[in-house]
Order: sequence, then structure tokens, then C-alpha cells
Amino acid sequence: MIRFLSDEDFNGRIVRGLFLRKSDLDLVRVQDVGLLGADDDEVLEWADQNGRVLLTHDGRTMPNHVRNRLAAGSHLPGVFIVDDLASIGDCVEDILLVAECSEEGEWEDQIHYLPFK
Repeated sequence: MIRFLSDEDFNGRIVRGLFLRKSDLDLVRVQDVGLLGADDDEVLEWADQNGRVLLTHDGRTMPNHVRNRLAAGSHLPGVFIVDDLASIGDCVEDILLVAECSEEGEWEDQIHYLPFK
């Protein structure tokens, strides 16, 4: 199963919905791992070092940080940019789909957008 990290501003209602549907989902928040207030590069580095796919709503700056990281030869387990205007139910469903139907390493060095259209 995929392991997730949600960034600081990720919608808590989505996180709660995920755990209500799948209590054993392997998801931690940056707040849980001592990264509160960390910049995007620090969050991406931690995600890489800990094998966690990042969930974020930051479609404005995060893609640039990811591209810069990849251009420098670094890696990351993957990033999902979740539309913060989409319904919580759609977001929960698609994140669970990713979690349950993906293999480790499948999303490496990639950015994807949720919910799937």
C-alpha cells in the first residue's frame, strides 16, 4: 500500500474522511512529524527520505519545487495535487483508489492531479 504525507494546509476534512473509510491508511501530516512551518523543499526531502507520496493542494508553487528537485537529480515518491474546490467525497475516493490499487514506486518522480476527471 502507498504511504502518504499530507502537507500543512491539506484539508482536514479529507484526512478525516480517509480515516473513516480506511482506519489503517498509512498517512501522516507534516504537523505529526515535526515539519510544521517547513518550506516546500524540506517537505519534499522528508517525503523522499521516508518513502511517502505527498498530498497537497498547492498547485501554484509545488510543481516548480518538484521540477527543480528532479532537474537537480533528486527523487521523490510522487506528488498528488488535490483540487481544494472538488468535493470531499471525490477526493477521498480517488486517494483511496491510489492507495489500494497502486504499487510502491508507481508514482515515483511524478506529479498527478486529483480528483481524476
